[in-house]
Amino acid sequence: MDRATAWLNPADGLTARRADLDRTEAGAALYALVERLFPLLRGRTGDGVRETLRLVGEVLPLTLHEVPTGTPVFDWTVPREWRIRDAYVADAAGRRVIDLADSTLHLVSESVPLHRRMSLDELRPHLHSLPDRPDVIPYRTAYGGDGWGFCLAHRDLEAMAEGDYEVCIDGTLEPGHLTYGEAVIPGETDDEVLLWAHCCHPSLANDNLSGIAVVAMAGALLAQVPTRHTYRVVVAPATIGAITWLAGNEDSLGRLCHGLVVAGVGDPGPLTYKRSRRGGAAVDRAAAHVLAGRADGGDVVDFSPYGYDERQFCSPGFDLPVGRLSRTPFGTYPEYHTSADDLGFVRPASLAASLDALLAVLDVLERDGRWRNTSPKGEPQLGRRGLYATPLWQRSGGPELGLLWVLNLSDGRHSLLDVAERSGLTFDEVAAAAAALAEVGLLVPCDP
Repeated sequence: MDRATAWLNPADGLTARRADLDRTEAGAALYALVERLFPLLRGRTGDGVRETLRLVGEVLPLTLHEVPTGTPVFDWTVPREWRIRDAYVADAAGRRVIDLADSTLHLVSESVPLHRRMSLDELRPHLHSLPDRPDVIPYRTAYGGDGWGFCLAHRDLEAMAEGDYEVCIDGTLEPGHLTYGEAVIPGETDDEVLLWAHCCHPSLANDNLSGIAVVAMAGALLAQVPTRHTYRVVVAPATIGAITWLAGNEDSLGRLCHGLVVAGVGDPGPLTYKRSRRGGAAVDRAAAHVLAGRADGGDVVDFSPYGYDERQFCSPGFDLPVGRLSRTPFGTYPEYHTSADDLGFVRPASLAASLDALLAVLDVLERDGRWRNTSPKGEPQLGRRGLYATPLWQRSGGPELGLLWVLNLSDGRHSLLDVAERSGLTFDEVAAAAAALAEVGLLVPCDP
C-alpha cells in the first residue's frame, strides 16, 4: 500500500489506535486527570492556570506562552494577572463562615485585594447565592473592573447573623501575564487541525475540566501514530485567551483547515455538535456523519454567535472552520456554573465516549479525499481483480455496493465523505472500498 492509499486504512494509524482503545481504561485515566485539576483555583490568569497546564503537560507536553499585561489584541487588551493566597469572611468570634479553602467557587473571580471589617448590611451586596437552589454555590466573575465578592450557598447566607465581619482577600491584581499552553504534533503536511479547550474556571468539573482532559489525551494518542495533518492542541483561558491566540497567530491561520472546540463532554447527556459559521465545512460534515452513526446517538445544532470559543474562531474577520463538540449544551443543565458541577457529575464512561467520538471525527478528516476512477467508461471488471465475492444475482449490498458507489463518484470532484453521505454507507465502508480499488489500480488520488 503506497503513501496515498495508506491513509484510507492505516494498520498503524489513527483507525487502528481507535480500535485498540480500551474505553474503561481511557475513562479512568480521563477522570483521574479531572480529579487532579479540580481543586486548583483558576481564573483568566495566574498561578492556578500555570499549575493546570503543568499537570496537563504530564499527559501531553505543552509549550507555555506568556503574554504581558497591556498587550493589545484586536479590540481587547491582555488583563492584569490575578494571584490569590487566601480569602475568607469571618464572624466576630473569628470563625470563617466563608473560606476559600473549602471551595474555589467561594471567591468571585478577579476580586480585588481587600482587608477590612464591615457590617452584614455593607457586606450583603457582595454576597452571591441562588435562592431557588439553596444548597449550591454559584460561580461569578468580576472581570475587567475593581469589584469583589464571595459566593455561598443561600442556606449559609441566611444563617449569617447581624453584626460585623472581617473580610479578607489576600492577593494581587497587577501587571503580569496571560498564560496558555500549546502542543504541535507534526503530520505529513502542514495543514493544521486545531483542538481547543478553555482553562479559566475554578472547580467546575464538566464545564471546564472535561474538555481539557479529552483534548489532552487526544493529543497524546495522536502523537503515537502517523498522521496526514499537523495537530495543534491549545489549552487557554476562554474568550481573552482565544482572542490573544488569534492575534498572535493571525499570519499562520491559512494553514488551519479544521478545528474543534471541546467543552462540557463529561456529563451523562447525549453528544452535541455545533456547526461552524460556515455550516458546511468538512469538520461539520464529518462530525454530523460520525454522530449519526453512533449507537449512543448525538445531536447536531446550527451555529450561533453565543457559546464557547468557537464564536471567536468563527467571527466574521476569521470565519474559520471550527465547530464545537460537547454533551448537554451549556446553560441548559442545572449544575452549570455551580458547585453541583463537581466530580460526581462527570462520568468516566461519558469522558471515554467523548474521546472516542472526537477521534472518530478526526479519523474521517484524516482519510477523506478526492479520487479518480481510472476506468470510468462503464463498470470495470471487478471479478477478475478479485473484488467480487458473490455472483451478480445474489448481490443486494455488502462490500460490493461500496465498490460501485466509490467507482461511480470518484470523478475528481467528490470526496469519500461525499460518497458516504450520498450512499448511506458508513465512512469506514467507503474508505475500505476505496483502499481495495486503489490497491488494484482502479483509483488514483487527486489530492496531493
